[in-house]
Amino acid sequence: MNVNELYKSKVISVEEALSKIKSNDNIVSALSAAEPREILSKLHTIADRVENVNVTTCLPMANYEYFMNPEYKDSFFMDGWFYSPGIRKAHKNGNVSYIPNHLHLAAYKRLAHRKPNVFLGTAAPMDKHGYISLSLSATYEREMIDNADLVILEVNPNMPRTFGDTIIHISEVDYIVETDYQVPELPVLEPSDKDRIIGKFIADLIEDGSTIQLGIGGIPNAVTAELMDKKDLGIHTEMFTDGMVDLYEAGVITSKKKTLMPGKTVATFALGTRKLYDFIDDNPAVNIMRGAWVNDPYVVGKNHKMVSINTTLQVDLTGQCCSESLGHKHFSGTGGQADTAIGAQNSPGGKSIIALYSTAKVRVPGSDKRKVVSKIVPRLDYGAAVTLSRNDVDYVVTEYGVASLRGTSIRERVERLINIAHPDFRAELRKEAKELMIW
Repeated sequence: MNVNELYKSKVISVEEALSKIKSNDNIVSALSAAEPREILSKLHTIADRVENVNVTTCLPMANYEYFMNPEYKDSFFMDGWFYSPGIRKAHKNGNVSYIPNHLHLAAYKRLAHRKPNVFLGTAAPMDKHGYISLSLSATYEREMIDNADLVILEVNPNMPRTFGDTIIHISEVDYIVETDYQVPELPVLEPSDKDRIIGKFIADLIEDGSTIQLGIGGIPNAVTAELMDKKDLGIHTEMFTDGMVDLYEAGVITSKKKTLMPGKTVATFALGTRKLYDFIDDNPAVNIMRGAWVNDPYVVGKNHKMVSINTTLQVDLTGQCCSESLGHKHFSGTGGQADTAIGAQNSPGGKSIIALYSTAKVRVPGSDKRKVVSKIVPRLDYGAAVTLSRNDVDYVVTEYGVASLRGTSIRERVERLINIAHPDFRAELRKEAKELMIW
């Protein structure tokens, strides 16, 4: 049987794909924009014939009925490696939970706990040799495909064809659902004035020839805008973003100085606008590789002058960072923050940078009013998760400056972090630090 005949023999409808799912199945869905929209949007339609189906996801792009509607909680339970706004809303229904993880170990540790019965993902169309591309993510997808009883992919001509660990043969797939919808996009956030100030501080820390890792949002977008005068930067990142495309097109990213995979832009997933998807489509200079390799701190550290740039929600006066919860309330996830920060410190000339606004507006309990609070605090909020150890932070940046923490004592950290806190809170922070004897 030639590859075209093999492909045709695997094509089924969405309804036939759903018929393959049974009670007590463990399903894993591909990450974010690589998720199979058509299957997931109709998953709730089989609720009357299944129960106790576990669905493991990461940063889903849509608010699917199967987990948003509490009516289906006896049929489906979602476990997430990283919360999206929809999962945060559904959390109160009691049908979703978070999987604590470092991204580079997420697949292996999950597989040690439970084997997937069904993997659901997406792919770009098959080439003449019988190979298809998993397109936007290889974060954990390859490991799950290798271990799943059934592999079902939605093949979509709008998905970009990428290279690296995304390439698999049609023989590795059990069923194909042919679809034709636009790839989910994440709009580019315009940086605020605070973002631009922070972006400038961070850009000043990045030397020519550095390899960088960046996330998404106002602050990372501001960083990329401030890097336009740099030379020969490289990319080794968890997430490939629109801002990196801008740097590439401006000639800032050449990857000539990279010591690991020189000349190649390396990521484990991509998420952004159509501009990004068109850029990575059929582009051999971009490699989407397994998260277990990309985010391994040992691998990250092989990049000369590796700079890890992440954001956080709250920092205490010793340098501990909470980046995934608001007190005890789960908000997002660890992702690769610790992976890349630790890796950057192992790199010759590397740096670990954490950025945040100095303040936030929070709701007053029992009221619709909001108050301004400091995000640099004597101690993290009750129940807060420590995402990044104080041992793994070199620089903390706010709109008020840069606190260099590398090699410093707690006493020195207290003073340096207070100096970049909002001026309205500095006196109180010093008072509390003295009362708590944080030195």
